[in-house]
Amino acid sequence: MSEQTTRTVVVTGGTRGIGLGIARALLDRGHRVALCGTDIERIDRLRSDLPDTALLIPADVTERAELQALWDAATARFGRIDVWINNAGISHIRAPVWELPADEARKVVATNLVGAINGSAVAIAGMVSAGGGHVWNMEGLGSDGRTVPGLSVYGASKRALTYLTEALAKEVPPGVSVGLLSPGMVVTDLLTHGYADPAELAKARKIFNILADRVDTVAPWLAERAVAPARNGAHVRWLTTPKVIGRFALAPVRRRDLFIE
Repeated sequence: MSEQTTRTVVVTGGTRGIGLGIARALLDRGHRVALCGTDIERIDRLRSDLPDTALLIPADVTERAELQALWDAATARFGRIDVWINNAGISHIRAPVWELPADEARKVVATNLVGAINGSAVAIAGMVSAGGGHVWNMEGLGSDGRTVPGLSVYGASKRALTYLTEALAKEVPPGVSVGLLSPGMVVTDLLTHGYADPAELAKARKIFNILADRVDTVAPWLAERAVAPARNGAHVRWLTTPKVIGRFALAPVRRRDLFIE
């Protein structure tokens, strides 16, 4: 890869799941990547597994100062940041909001929404000073307004994230742009988190096996688009409506089990 096409990318929540998948795909393509997470042991294990073009540091996205430290460390190491991906996100147990512990609800909103606000603020301010860049926010269930009983707080946080991104697209100065990445259903811990009833999980898995994909399928596709030139307000979707219709149509003859290791 030539120097002209090499990008420096920050991925928050990049030590597991779709975030780590995107980071690995970017590194495989010759880009430089800074990742953050909160699990120190996981970070230490990953350091020996990733190339020198990766920078891993602990950072809690709910603390803006820690994301500023991530920006500073990445620019000190790589010189500049071209793309910032607000990927960090968590879910909660599947329960109506009045049964959801207050601390758990607060943590979901703080990570999924406040974390993206913090990341956007740090990245946009830094990119303005550096002469440009692009910020991506990662959509999830609820972003399109669809509601799922038991996931009201998670869905609300993702719905708000979409609004935030659309509003930021009207606020950013020339040279800086923002957009939305929509991975669809990806087989990670987040997808199956919170099912207390095994029968409900079994029912959900039937749908997941039709519509979902593994990280190593979706992540490279998203990674390539994350570093491609993007207009302000861009919305990149993996699981489009035609794809959904096609998968349901093929479901009777296309048997998949995404949960077999």
